[in-house]
Amino acid sequence: MTFVPEPLDPDDDRPPYEQVASSLGAAIRTRRLAPGEKLPSHKELTELYGFARATIQRALRDLEDEGLVVSRKGSGVYVRNRTERPAGLRPYVEQAFAKSHVTIDFAGFSSETLHGALQEPLDKIRVGRLTPSSITMRILVPDMSVPQAAPVRLEDGADDKRLRDRMHDIMLSYTRSIRDAFAELGHLGLVPDTRVEVRVHSGTQFFKLYVINNEDAFFGYYPIKPNKVVAQGETIEIYDLVGKDTTLFHHSINDGESSGGAQQVQQARMWFDSVWDTIGRDFDLDAH
Repeated sequence: MTFVPEPLDPDDDRPPYEQVASSLGAAIRTRRLAPGEKLPSHKELTELYGFARATIQRALRDLEDEGLVVSRKGSGVYVRNRTERPAGLRPYVEQAFAKSHVTIDFAGFSSETLHGALQEPLDKIRVGRLTPSSITMRILVPDMSVPQAAPVRLEDGADDKRLRDRMHDIMLSYTRSIRDAFAELGHLGLVPDTRVEVRVHSGTQFFKLYVINNEDAFFGYYPIKPNKVVAQGETIEIYDLVGKDTTLFHHSINDGESSGGAQQVQQARMWFDSVWDTIGRDFDLDAH
């Protein structure tokens, strides 16, 4: 089947190569260009998009850097097989906000990575380039008022309330920022319905999970590593859960109903709902 790109937005002020990369990236993520499929040639892409060859080459380089395509000398450019690469969260989050109704469920340690991934779609909503009707976000994090398996002191593996207070403050900072940003969109009339809920549970969170629009799931492990932090004015060596550079594994219902990917998304949704509805406890961001 011949690939036909979605029309580019005439009001998009990004450089042409970014527009082409975004268009091709969206086609790959929605599987209009399937894993292993060969992309149209440079000549065909210049005709499809109406931009110069150099623009197409730059767009393809960006897609290769992102891990979405691979260039095979003398053969062409191909969509990478899903198993060949870790997934990038940000493009999928932005793509989610192109839908009318946006839902994001997050389970993790502090929501720092989620906060970062939301900044670009938030900016695009503010300038009118994304126009969702509703946004619902559920954030599930560990209760730092009780001892955790980590973070703990490195010297003796013991719990230290200062470390838990530090993580509690980090979590509050990011979740409040997310809550306030979406509330602002509602107050400005940019998104009619916004809702951010936070619940806590007593278990240590050894992995992070994102379920986006009930269609895509991203899963990654928090390794425990030695670290040095400042808590209440004192430098403390600790065993820490390190999640900033965690490799995320992507699963999608677009893989097909009977595929492993679709089952992973279904199980991720089931796990999240089960914790949210049972041992998850409502957490008031303004009462802490």
